[in-house]
Amino acid sequence: MKYSIRGQQIPVTEALREYVEKKLSRLDKYFEVPPTSEVYVTLSVVKDKHSVEVTIPLPGVMLRAEDKSDDMYASMDAVIDKLERQIRKHKTKLNRRFRQEGNLKSIIRESGATAVALEDEEDTLELVRTKRFTLKPMDVEEAILQMNMIGHNFFVFSNMDTNQVNVVYRRNDGKYGIIEQD
Repeated sequence: MKYSIRGQQIPVTEALREYVEKKLSRLDKYFEVPPTSEVYVTLSVVKDKHSVEVTIPLPGVMLRAEDKSDDMYASMDAVIDKLERQIRKHKTKLNRRFRQEGNLKSIIRESGATAVALEDEEDTLELVRTKRFTLKPMDVEEAILQMNMIGHNFFVFSNMDTNQVNVVYRRNDGKYGIIEQD
């Protein structure tokens, strides 16, 4: 894997870079062939909280994990654990689908030791609420004001400038982002 490691409000030292690469190389054991995609790692410090965010784009799935703690190395360890759980969960889904549809080759390596853990980790996704509402055309600034008024972290609206459905959201750093459709 290729690594793109960047720091926000923190210099990426050689020791930190080596630790990140060593930990991420643990994920290689899950793949038949190491992925050729780039692994994006963002290290940051905000208000004495050390944050690690890792994104691994793979064919058919995007692996992403984030953790914040008082120690950068502990955050990296937690992110690796989260990514391993995601990989195992995805492998379980693939195996279930392949058993139903026929045998297809997976990008994830078969392993007897993890097969037992995979079956125990099956999660059922349960939809517990459905909301319906009419989208009022508004600009981005008005959507942010509406989101703040109702106290949510996101707000779905019809963007009057583009005539498309967009989502504004509050980021962890307190700033705002927008999700637009292609």
